[in-house]
Amino acid sequence: MDDSYLTIKRPSRSEIKVKGSRFIGETLVVSTVDDALARLADVRKREYQATHHCFAYIVGLPGNQSFKYSDDGEPNGTAGKPIYDVVAGQGVTNILCVITRYFGGTKLGTGGLVRAYGEAARQVMEMSGMTEHYVTCEFLFKLVFPIYDRWLKVVHELEATVVKSDFSDSVSMRIRIRTGRVDRLLDAFTEITSGSGTVEKISDNQTD
Repeated sequence: MDDSYLTIKRPSRSEIKVKGSRFIGETLVVSTVDDALARLADVRKREYQATHHCFAYIVGLPGNQSFKYSDDGEPNGTAGKPIYDVVAGQGVTNILCVITRYFGGTKLGTGGLVRAYGEAARQVMEMSGMTEHYVTCEFLFKLVFPIYDRWLKVVHELEATVVKSDFSDSVSMRIRIRTGRVDRLLDAFTEITSGSGTVEKISDNQTD
């Protein structure tokens, strides 16, 4: 499994107008399907006078993602799929994109709807930006004090994070590291401690 993923940098909101209809685009950071549905419900409640709330969401880590899109009463394939194609094309996850339409009195036709929803999604996605996040694991390491400096150097070289350190007769360290670097960290720990240290996994597959 890849230990990095892309998501939006910031929730955003934008609007375009096409032949009198308003298309309001919103992006929201979500972590689960239930989260996405709850945020969608919030948008529907706030924009309760709108004609349609078309959307697409993608949630989950790479290789284990869930997604859904909806036309919400627009002709089949004219809204949800164009929104999804824009979002998925950016390679992002943990995102809900909602395009709310206030009908302006002029029908746009299927082609016009596809273009309008796609453009609304592209505009709000551009405003949202992208950022890279990492999947991490957390471990508790226990070792004797004389080898602490050598161990800390390895931790820094692997760009791991020391969450907490306790010093007494021995050293206890909670360390968070990208999943793709776990094997290197554990191998180095075994080598430095000559097998005398102990390690316990505290958490797995966290997202930052």
